[in-house]
Amino acid sequence: MSLALAFGGASVAFWFCCPFWMVVWLLALPLGLAGLVRGVVENRAASQHGASRVQTLIGLGLASLGTAAAVAYMIFVITHPDLLIQD
Repeated sequence: MSLALAFGGASVAFWFCCPFWMVVWLLALPLGLAGLVRGVVENRAASQHGASRVQTLIGLGLASLGTAAAVAYMIFVITHPDLLIQD
């Protein structure tokens, strides 16, 4: 199994498995970014050796999805700071 798939899958799985999104985005963002970097490296290596790139491309897609969700949630929290304060 490629590391891009593992990192990308973990970043997406956090969003579905953990209800505490305030903590999840802190974990999903670095995992997603690591999956993106590792996916690019694995994709280049696979294309040079003529190997299958299916797992790498799936990992890149999942890592992109997890990273985009983390960034979107971070932007949402920054633009709505009043939601964090519960009276």
